[in-house]
Amino acid sequence: MRTSCDLYVQQRYCNKLQYPVKIKTPNAKLAKVIISQLGGPDGELAASLRYLNQRYAMPYGEVKGLLTDIGTEELAHFEMISAILYQLTKDLSMEEIKKSGFDTYFVDHTTGIYPVAASGTPFTATYFQSKGDIITDLSEDMAAEQKARTTYDNILRLADDPDVRDPIRFLREREIVHYQRFGEALRIAQDKLNSKNFYACNPAFDKNCGKV
Repeated sequence: MRTSCDLYVQQRYCNKLQYPVKIKTPNAKLAKVIISQLGGPDGELAASLRYLNQRYAMPYGEVKGLLTDIGTEELAHFEMISAILYQLTKDLSMEEIKKSGFDTYFVDHTTGIYPVAASGTPFTATYFQSKGDIITDLSEDMAAEQKARTTYDNILRLADDPDVRDPIRFLREREIVHYQRFGEALRIAQDKLNSKNFYACNPAFDKNCGKV
């Protein structure tokens, strides 16, 4: 039997989540916490925009490709978090919404998916940076992945539903992998630059970078 993935194989699109999300028990209180990984300072939306914007200034093809790949994967993670939030808030009663403290979100968005932090602060582009400097950007990327990993650690400390913990663990593992990949990219960049000058010039901007 052909699946939707077979039908779209030429377009490289698969109509399913990167990792399954199958939550049976709604929990608005937990949704209020997890929503930070949708639109919070270390969330998936900020990560995707960070990498997909940084790639344009990257002078090395393999690093540009890495930013493209990880930035695209972060969009898949954004989709997973959205699915988690949808399933955690689906079919809630007004009593459950009030009791869980979800009413402050409900009044603005009902149970629609909207990128905010757990604090209630809406998503802002100030959460990420694109400096156009390969060393600066890759250093930020490594730090961003560690901060996201810490956020997932905190979510796991608060979540006891195995249906929620399972996809959150998967997302946490991907942050570690991304951190390692960005570390490799930073070494590639440093190897391609003059070792005495890779903190003194910007190969994406300075024409003679690495030759001084």
